[in-house]
Amino acid sequence: MTCPLEYDSIPMNRKIEDINFVVFDTETTGFRVNAEDRLLEIGAVKVEGYSVKDKVTFQTFSNPNRLISQEISELTGIQSKDVEEAPPAKEAICNFFDFLRENKADCLAGHYVSFDELVLKSELKRIGSNLKMAQSIDTLNLIGFLAPSYDMRDLERYAQVFGTRMYPRHRAVNDALTTAYLFVELLELLRDRKVDTWGELLRVSRGRN
Repeated sequence: MTCPLEYDSIPMNRKIEDINFVVFDTETTGFRVNAEDRLLEIGAVKVEGYSVKDKVTFQTFSNPNRLISQEISELTGIQSKDVEEAPPAKEAICNFFDFLRENKADCLAGHYVSFDELVLKSELKRIGSNLKMAQSIDTLNLIGFLAPSYDMRDLERYAQVFGTRMYPRHRAVNDALTTAYLFVELLELLRDRKVDTWGELLRVSRGRN
């Protein structure tokens, strides 16, 4: 397996419409992912510029080598039997990286994406591998720029506010799809404000006016 990935820098003047994004999400056994909690599932969908490619998706379970609590099973619908034959975390992550390569991903995106990045980094750190992530864009930061009065983190609530398509919650592919449609809506709102290049997108995602 060829893992991890190497990424080229995106030219600052590249138009957003010419960038390949991959929006991804993870499910875990809990929130202490840099301690005892483990990866359960990765889901992702490709976004080309302002278009969600909802037929180009990725999904894999990961065997956490521990029982899944009833609370997490009720939240996600994932039970221990679903992951018994799943690959270990490194293989699951490398399969995800293969998806990124195949789809020529320039940039990752997600909703509270730093958590999902921490999940992957923590899993690889356990086996002595350091993960250099691609550049990423967090929908929370874009919302903070466009609508700073909103002080909430719930993906479903944001999707309702912005009138975007929603999928059943707390499975990785579904949350990635909901996030992807929200992300594209935010990109379109930014385009209306003349934010249409990678450099401009980086600027607003970092809270710079």
